[in-house]
Amino acid sequence: MTMSAEFLIVALVVVATPGTGMIYTVAAGLARGGKASVVAAFGCTLGIVPHMLAAITGLAALLHASALAFDVVKYAGVVYLLWMAWQTWRDKGALSLTAGRSARQGFLAVTLEAVAINLLNPKLSIFFFAFLPQFVAADAPGAVGQMLGMSAVFMAMTFAVFALYGLFAAAVRDRILTRPAVLAWMRRGFAATFALLGAKLALTER
Repeated sequence: MTMSAEFLIVALVVVATPGTGMIYTVAAGLARGGKASVVAAFGCTLGIVPHMLAAITGLAALLHASALAFDVVKYAGVVYLLWMAWQTWRDKGALSLTAGRSARQGFLAVTLEAVAINLLNPKLSIFFFAFLPQFVAADAPGAVGQMLGMSAVFMAMTFAVFALYGLFAAAVRDRILTRPAVLAWMRRGFAATFALLGAKLALTER
């Protein structure tokens, strides 16, 4: 199976555009270092899988058609993002710079939070439902296989790009940690960003 250059370019632009998952990965890199940023990138990528499968199996069409189903998932995502904002503001969540937990516990928390951030975003299902058919004819032989292949490429791009952003953030982490004032503003900035992303999600329509 060969993929069009158009698909690869569009997919890269979509992945590289800053969003909730990328913000979380950068925050993980700054808060816990390079390994945590890679874990966060993996978690965000893993959170894409249910949306991709929903789109390919047609469940996204139901989500798009049902206002209630869409709103339930959307507002669950809004609540979660606001909770993330509150936890970050209080410096008590998985991205805490002062949390007294083991590395394994910290990485597990980062993974679960990263998965939840993408899992509770109904726009991802709609995105895959609208995005993939543009590059595969519905009556084409092996259409499902082609969509699965493109989804795998999209996920690989997501992991690679997010990890690069996160590792860059981790590279400048030490300079930030030695400056309490910068650290405080960074934490407030991430908290505000999560709150704004929650508000943006609340205002989105199907």
